[in-house]
This record gives sequence, structure tokens and C-alpha cells, in this order.
Amino acid sequence: MGSIEVHILGQHYVIKGDEPPEYIKQIADYVDGKLREVYSNAPGITPLRASILASLTIADELHKTKRDLKSVSKGLKDIEDKADKIIRLFD
Repeated sequence: MGSIEVHILGQHYVIKGDEPPEYIKQIADYVDGKLREVYSNAPGITPLRASILASLTIADELHKTKRDLKSVSKGLKDIEDKADKIIRLFD
């Protein structure tokens, strides 16, 4: 388990984890970006409210991505089933 120092909204954090440091930095940069978006839209917002809004935005993205992935997986399964039917025609 390694650790890496990251910066989120100018604050320094040491993150420990099993993932590569580059990945942890990428995730921290993403969170930092989402928080900065919230602050750009509502400059006077408290840090707690900004964190909650950024978390909701990230959760929304995650759930939409999961939904899209499920849809793509179903589409691939349908294609596989159709391909199997066509292959059986030649057996």
C-alpha cells in the first residue's frame, strides 16, 4: 500500500491506497475539478455544501454510467444471441 500527496481546493491530503499513485492523483484532480465547478457557479457556498453538491454530481455521473453500461451489455448480449442463432443455421 502506497501513499501520495494530493491537492484539493488548495488543501494538501495524503491518500493511502492499493491503487497506483497516478490513479489516486487522477481521482483527486477529478474531485478538485468538480468542487471548483460548484464554487464557480456559487462562489459564496460553504465548503460542506460545495462538497455535498460535488458528491451529488459525481454520484449522478456514476449512476448514469452504470445505466449506460448495463444498456450496452444488454445490447452485446442480444448481438451474441443473434450471432449464435445464425451460426446454428450453418450447423
